[in-house]
Amino acid sequence: MRVVIAEDNTLLREGMVLLLTSAGHEVVAVAGSGPEIMPAVLDHRPDIAVLDVRMPPGFRDEGLRAALEARQRVPGLPVLMLSQYVEESYAGELLAGGAGGVGYLLKDRVGRVDEFLDALERVAAGGTALDPEVVTELLTRRRDSPLDSLTPREHEVLALMAEGHDNATIARTLVVTERAVHKHIGNVFQKLDLPPSDSGHRRVLAVLTYLSHTPHT
Repeated sequence: MRVVIAEDNTLLREGMVLLLTSAGHEVVAVAGSGPEIMPAVLDHRPDIAVLDVRMPPGFRDEGLRAALEARQRVPGLPVLMLSQYVEESYAGELLAGGAGGVGYLLKDRVGRVDEFLDALERVAAGGTALDPEVVTELLTRRRDSPLDSLTPREHEVLALMAEGHDNATIARTLVVTERAVHKHIGNVFQKLDLPPSDSGHRRVLAVLTYLSHTPHT
């Protein structure tokens, strides 16, 4: 897999280069500031871009802006965003296009090598990956939304879907059958007024509903 990395912290950036290279991936370019991101993406057309949300010169949302622009100029480009803190409004903005191939992880997750590589590969394949802490933040902040109609088990299933897990993984995590997971997902889609299908697009729409009914701070 060909990867572009944008991260201003030299130690973390070089650590990711070493980690991805050791895992058999090719880092085709690195960027240390916001303005360097688009040239790297356009020149190399990577299989996935791993971008820090806040980059120089302003340390605001330069990485996120670059990700949104990159997905416009290179349609379908998978993007995995990294952030120091839970900033769920950024996750919502990135997902707002309704397409897959997006992820949002806290930087601490990079140190959990297997989880990080799994999220990277899932996003590169067109899936989604939301950090569990982001999902938890959304649950605790939501108020008066369609999510209120979900049962506790359906909440658990939707939370795991938001993290990007497939049905088999959800079944193992909750110690239930895949058939039960399929039924719960169908109920979630129905209660959120989404067609009862397990398609990847509708899974993304379910996660978007999750985000859009959460007040941003």
